[in-house]
Amino acid sequence: SVGVSVMLLPGVGITFATAGMLSAGGHCHTFDSRADGYVRGEACCAATLRVSSFAAHDTLRVVGSCVRQDGKSASLTAPNGLAQQSLLEAALADAAVVADSLACSEAHGTGTSLGDPIEARSLAAAVLARRGGGEALAVGSIKANCGHGEPAAGAGGLLRLLLGLCGAEAPPNAQLQVLNPHVSAALAGKACALPTQPPARR
Repeated sequence: SVGVSVMLLPGVGITFATAGMLSAGGHCHTFDSRADGYVRGEACCAATLRVSSFAAHDTLRVVGSCVRQDGKSASLTAPNGLAQQSLLEAALADAAVVADSLACSEAHGTGTSLGDPIEARSLAAAVLARRGGGEALAVGSIKANCGHGEPAAGAGGLLRLLLGLCGAEAPPNAQLQVLNPHVSAALAGKACALPTQPPARR
């Protein structure tokens, strides 16, 4: 599985900037009250998938997956929360796991004042509301670190999540200083953590 995004020409960036989709400050402030749009990023990510019977002891298993279309929404920048919730529920069902078994979640987290709260509400409804009183689910997004890799964004997020799992730590959320109040409201009372610093030790 490979994802590549290279920005060779300025046309797309100019179009997105003109449409007001990009961050004026040049940072993806995922889940932050300063979120004002996303930042385009370049990426080249690859992961090797093996048949489970040949997997080495240091590999991680993929137990389920799901692909969905975002459904109807008001615009390109307004995600469909119900479609996101359906995706999460279907992924859990395909993996045959319960929400309590999850340790962390890699969010889409583009850093927009509209999209981030919608995603937080979807995660709260599909996953967090079904968890018991155990350890908080760590949530983060690679886009705050290196921008939106567009066609490579999913692969980049997967690798960030895998590196965290291999090190038994939740990767921190770069740029997060003051939580978006709508994200905060969506996650209120739920066992959820948005780490901002790497752990002191693994």
